[in-house]
Amino acid sequence: MQAILTSVPLLIISVILYVLLWVIGGMGAESGTAMETFLAGSISLTMFSGDVWHLSVGDLLLTISLVLLFIEIVKSTSTGASSIINHGLSMIVFVLCIILFIVSPGFANSVFFLITVMALLDVVAGFTITIVAAKRDLGVAPGIVGTH
Repeated sequence: MQAILTSVPLLIISVILYVLLWVIGGMGAESGTAMETFLAGSISLTMFSGDVWHLSVGDLLLTISLVLLFIEIVKSTSTGASSIINHGLSMIVFVLCIILFIVSPGFANSVFFLITVMALLDVVAGFTITIVAAKRDLGVAPGIVGTH
């Protein structure tokens, strides 16, 4: 069960949340405009300083996505088989994001673009960190191989 949990890229949660928000608030003839309006909807929080902080739905979704990206980067430090599966599935999530961003109405906005960029960073950071960790785990000192 743990291998399944470590194999699943967590940024798929952000994509699923966005799709659910699109279904709830953005579908229709002009779904791009409706989705922008829905993402801009906000709640107001009064801070101790007296300032009012307006937290939009889009801001909240991006905050969740950043937390998930951090967890994904930490997960990529492992070098097991589930890590390789995670990288492959992360690439699929990134490709899905690109396709949705380009061809689906309601997805061509800054919020989904930033989720797409986070998916790309997940792929690049995952592969990079795994390669560096694998070199470290291999434990071969430079210059020892091929000196005979």
